[in-house]
Amino acid sequence: MKLYIKNMISISCKIVLKAELEKLGLHYRTVELGEVNIAEAITRAQCEQLKIALSKLGLELIEDQRAAMVEKIKNVIIEMIYYADEMSNAKHSDYISRKLNGNYNHLSNIFSEVTGTTIEHYIITLKIERAKELLLYDDLNLTQISYKLNYSSVAHLSNQFKKVTGLNPSLFKQIKHQNQKRLTLDKV
Repeated sequence: MKLYIKNMISISCKIVLKAELEKLGLHYRTVELGEVNIAEAITRAQCEQLKIALSKLGLELIEDQRAAMVEKIKNVIIEMIYYADEMSNAKHSDYISRKLNGNYNHLSNIFSEVTGTTIEHYIITLKIERAKELLLYDDLNLTQISYKLNYSSVAHLSNQFKKVTGLNPSLFKQIKHQNQKRLTLDKV
């Protein structure tokens, strides 16, 4: 039985969720970002206990299929931007379609209807949040960041960065020690 979990965005979420499932006596086959495959059918009481446990972790059980699909799309994008060593040179639409084994237009329509924004806008927002993070770490220069995030040029990254944040990346980096707000992944 597959369950879909909202706001499950990191490896640590997976570890904590596995521990909670074990506490509840639920056996899982797999735990992936946003998705848990439970080995057996769960009772209504177990489902309610799971909802309470998830809530305490800042997670949420998704019961609506469209919302579950949106969460899957978000997780594929997060994986693509945050966890891939290098972003694929494939078009985002092809990457998402391949990973979810679905028609991109259909996936895009569901995403837009449920979230009120486009997949492309979500990707841009997430890439800029990742760029902020990489700028704050000081490990990579802007050229390396633009390459890592699959931008065609530093200028392209800089233009999108300024559109989203109101600052160019260099100015952002200069004021990094001030309380520059970053969105958490679950808020994007």
